[in-house]
Amino acid sequence: MPRDASELVHRLARDAEAVCRHYLSNGRRQGSYWLVGDVRNTPGRSMFVRLRESPKRPAGKWTDAATGEHGDLLDIIRESCGLLDFRDVADEARRFLSLPRSEPGSDYRPHLSPVPTGSSESARRLFAMSNSITGTVVETYLRQRGITDLHGIDSLRFHPRCYYRPETDATTEMRPAMIAAVTDLQGYITGAHRTWLDPSGRDKAPVDTPRRAMGHLLGHAVRFGPASDVMAAGEGIETMLSLRCVMPRMAMVAALSAAHLAAILFPATLRRLYIVRDDDRAGDGAVAGLFDRAQAAGIEAMVLSPQCGDFNEDLRNFDINALRAALQIQLAPEDVVRFLNTSVWTGTGDKAATQL
Repeated sequence: MPRDASELVHRLARDAEAVCRHYLSNGRRQGSYWLVGDVRNTPGRSMFVRLRESPKRPAGKWTDAATGEHGDLLDIIRESCGLLDFRDVADEARRFLSLPRSEPGSDYRPHLSPVPTGSSESARRLFAMSNSITGTVVETYLRQRGITDLHGIDSLRFHPRCYYRPETDATTEMRPAMIAAVTDLQGYITGAHRTWLDPSGRDKAPVDTPRRAMGHLLGHAVRFGPASDVMAAGEGIETMLSLRCVMPRMAMVAALSAAHLAAILFPATLRRLYIVRDDDRAGDGAVAGLFDRAQAAGIEAMVLSPQCGDFNEDLRNFDINALRAALQIQLAPEDVVRFLNTSVWTGTGDKAATQL
């Protein structure tokens, strides 16, 4: 029985036209190709699937001339059926090939009704399929980045076999990934962010684009802590988790990009907003836009600036005490008392609590 992606792709390619007729029923054959609108079986002619093997390309490879997307027959099954997990895709391919399903196990998931790829529902399914980060490569990765306070981070999960489709003409891969839930102000998941990781957890995966988002992001964010009258907002997940190490009681959100940071929606309870700046031109533009929006809404806006490129670089290049000291002079005095964790361990022998 085929047990990996490459063997399934090879068997499907032996009868590529039958695969196309079944999963891309809105297309038609023209010469050595199957023409259809896109990989989700939309009527049209912009996507073409090679039906016969040639010296340079095997049968089953496809390209969408309109978007530049490309892939193999497993990708067609995944996208046309709206599947997320490789086990589901592999079982659907085996069903088509009249092969036995994969062995029963605790991680088997039944077939789900199709949903649009990249949609909010796809994001919700991906997050639901993922697990706690405790004891996983996600935890290892974050600790490698100096982020040690991982208590209560419910918006992050771990997926051991998250699909990654390279932008080059290569087979779709499965890699471990950190999955972050993007939510609206009511806590409803509207999107997801994926960070593919090296299996060791020492760094991100060695791929061209190790970070990708899906779903509806505009106005929403990855959230750490419940909304209150004071909140910090920045671009990156690791940036905000670095600040959370010294201000664990302050609500924080990661908007995932400069453009999305400028557009975040404000909780009704918000009275003071700390805008976390990344030291680049895009970051400065996002800060200026969000600053003006907050003030226009009657919210006091203050900017937190790192010494390096971002606050995670500060945390890794210096230490948590230096990060705490740098934040102390940038916060409102009442927030220093309320949020800044000023108890630190110093010395190499006895553990002594000191105050900054």
